[in-house]
Amino acid sequence: MDSKKPPFRRSQGWFGKQDRDGFMHRSWIKNQGYPHDEFDGRPVIGICNTWSELTPCNGHFRELAEFVKRGVYEAGGFPLEFPVMSLGETQLRPTAMLFRNLASMDVEESIRGNPIDGVVLLMGCDKTTPSLMMGAASCDLPTIGVSGGPMLNGKFRGTDVGSGTGVWQMSEMVRAGQMTMEEFTSCEADMHRSSGTCMTMGTASTMASMVEALGISLPENAAIPAPDNRRKRLAQLSGRRIVEMVKQDIKMSHILTREAFENAIRTNAAIGGSTNAVIHLIAIAGRLGVKLSLEDWDKLGAQVPCVLNLQPSGKYLMEDFCYAGGLPAVMREILPLLHGDCMTVNGKTIHENVANAPCYNREVIKTPDVPFMKDAGIAVLRGNLAPNGAVIKPSAASAHLLQHRGRAVVFENIEDFHARIDNEDLDIDEHCVMVLKNCGPKGYPGMAEVGNMPLPPKVLRKGITDMVRISDGRMSGTAYGTVVLHTSPEAAAGGPLAVVQDGDMIELDVAGRRLHLEVSEEELARRLTNWKPPTPPKRGYQKIYVEHVQQAHLGADMDFLVGGSGADVPRESH
Repeated sequence: MDSKKPPFRRSQGWFGKQDRDGFMHRSWIKNQGYPHDEFDGRPVIGICNTWSELTPCNGHFRELAEFVKRGVYEAGGFPLEFPVMSLGETQLRPTAMLFRNLASMDVEESIRGNPIDGVVLLMGCDKTTPSLMMGAASCDLPTIGVSGGPMLNGKFRGTDVGSGTGVWQMSEMVRAGQMTMEEFTSCEADMHRSSGTCMTMGTASTMASMVEALGISLPENAAIPAPDNRRKRLAQLSGRRIVEMVKQDIKMSHILTREAFENAIRTNAAIGGSTNAVIHLIAIAGRLGVKLSLEDWDKLGAQVPCVLNLQPSGKYLMEDFCYAGGLPAVMREILPLLHGDCMTVNGKTIHENVANAPCYNREVIKTPDVPFMKDAGIAVLRGNLAPNGAVIKPSAASAHLLQHRGRAVVFENIEDFHARIDNEDLDIDEHCVMVLKNCGPKGYPGMAEVGNMPLPPKVLRKGITDMVRISDGRMSGTAYGTVVLHTSPEAAAGGPLAVVQDGDMIELDVAGRRLHLEVSEEELARRLTNWKPPTPPKRGYQKIYVEHVQQAHLGADMDFLVGGSGADVPRESH
């Protein structure tokens, strides 16, 4: 028998004391039936669970957590599961993004305030991933991520349909008179037919891919479908590995280096990932003190070819991506562009993890020599309409609109948009530029996914499916179109977008990285002088949020949360 005394661990600040306080910490936990030797210094692993029946994407996490626990026990650890705020984009109003920072605070304080040596993050629906990553990064303990996985492919009338993407497509068909409402609603159960997240390359799948590309999850995390038993195996292996990470003292900051974020940016381009990844990765990096900016996205990712033929940019869905080889196969294709020596949570480098990754379907995963799309990374635009930047996803846009000049049709907020967009008297045609204000971090508040504004019916009836659209909001990663997003500063913060008027001419030049309002500096200054800010919220979390949220180009995190404060053991309370 090994009589070597185990090293002192953070959890021993609670369980290791041989006094009144130690008695209380151990005794109350023992009411769940744990034997005394669970408290002998073995690693205590927190399983941070975002299960909720109100978050359908994460509805299978109760079972997934049990497989993590298996792995923790097998490796000699002591698993303790705890809940945190769960953010479901499909149900939560006004937008899950409003609560991303709040959930990150829940995660951070739950980890810091409890007897935890390492943590496994169970995350799926798109805002649960960045919120858990942000909160855990602020504590900087050994951490491993386990995503819930995508749903099985949607099937409707003999064809594949993608969650989100198919909704936008069919909704426009209804508004154009090409599909009945009965036909539209008959697809509901067919599109979402298993547990898991959107099976398109929406924000959930994008962020699961970012977690893997950053090296904070085991390989294959991104693409294994939620109902596939390999997802359970991944959870169990992650449970085993986190115990070893605690023993080796491999902290989150050891994995999430500047080079790891550069790998993630390039991988995002290669998969045609969501524009939301820009905001989330900047926010995560900010919690660790890693400098990451909009310019990095343009400099590092804009010229990377997209090698993944997946909706909304392409044809296939996440289940196909998994069977084709998953993210390791994509990262192998762009390995010369990556920092292959970056360490990952399994103890191996990126190069070791992906250098021999096979590809089983070249229709799904292309090569850089013959890519699905060239130069497909997210483009950062600047100009007098976006002094601090705006973003566009060229792979989801219409090529003929990437250079465009048109007359502005302005909507002051989302309510104004909904009230007027279906009006046949609206003075708009396909050459116009649709402008939506007051949908940014402060303006909504929360920066909702409304940037991909539906087109007016009279334009849709012409067979037109895309127009240039500009807003300070976001759009779902499942969406598509020539949509300029995250315009900063936002309208509600007094950015130039606030004073755009109907009839102003706007020029979009993606190749030139330019977004220009054709108004003189003097006229723009005059309009801004007369601008009045909206009335801020008067109470509660929304008041705190609006007072402290940063602009989109800084990651829309709270100013007081930037930079972590570690996981020092809190003072005694007894």
